[in-house]
Amino acid sequence: MLEIRMKSITSRQNPTVRAFRDLADSPDPAGMRVLLDGVHLVRDAQAAGATFELVAVDGSRLDRDTEEGDLARTLATSGVEVVSGTSAVIAAMSPVTTSTGIVAIARRQPLSAAAVFGPLNAFVIVAVDVQDPGNLGGLIRTAEAGGASGVLACGASANPFSWKSLRGSMGSALRLPIASGLRVDDVLQDARSAGARTIATTPRNGSGPDDVDWSARVALLLGAEGPGLSDAIAASCDERVTIPMAAGVESLNVAVAGGILIYAARRRRV
Repeated sequence: MLEIRMKSITSRQNPTVRAFRDLADSPDPAGMRVLLDGVHLVRDAQAAGATFELVAVDGSRLDRDTEEGDLARTLATSGVEVVSGTSAVIAAMSPVTTSTGIVAIARRQPLSAAAVFGPLNAFVIVAVDVQDPGNLGGLIRTAEAGGASGVLACGASANPFSWKSLRGSMGSALRLPIASGLRVDDVLQDARSAGARTIATTPRNGSGPDDVDWSARVALLLGAEGPGLSDAIAASCDERVTIPMAAGVESLNVAVAGGILIYAARRRRV
């Protein structure tokens, strides 16, 4: 087992611990600094080419053959600053109830909506006022799985790079082009400038998912469960799409609705 000397943190009052707690409590609105918990997310960030500000690992995971210890040693060998901490310290740095033994702060470059619309055949998912971070993360995960080229988070939507959203997306937010903190009007203008057709998801009076022309550049707008998209936003789009539902059901979870429409589009786009 490779021996690497790491700085050790033994007190939960250490400023490094506070840096992690602050980022957990107040995620970076620009998504430039992200808090990661667990081997899966840290590896995803590494594979996505993110720059690590700091990685912290439970010292007990270094004393035996563990995924956390192996990853921490690999990152340290590559020049990343890695510190070890007691189990209590790592638990204090972790945003989850039961720490997984490794946490990190990584840096990423923000993107503009125009950049997300850049690909010639862009299929962009636009989340409008999706305030629950778990739902937004689930939608991002579904978007990547279904072949969408990017996601835009608009209005009062949750931060897609908060730790809750990142866990919900299972790392998709680290791979998929995403821009956040946007105004819906600006996104619609960017879509027009890119020559993308805008399709609003509405509870009624829209085309069926299989009747929409999903080819070329497309922006699919989805609102939160309950209120959905406003009439004004829907009226500003080129087309409306409605998912058929049995009587008595007014709306679907946004990630579920997104999944139905994303895969309806995928059937036409591949």
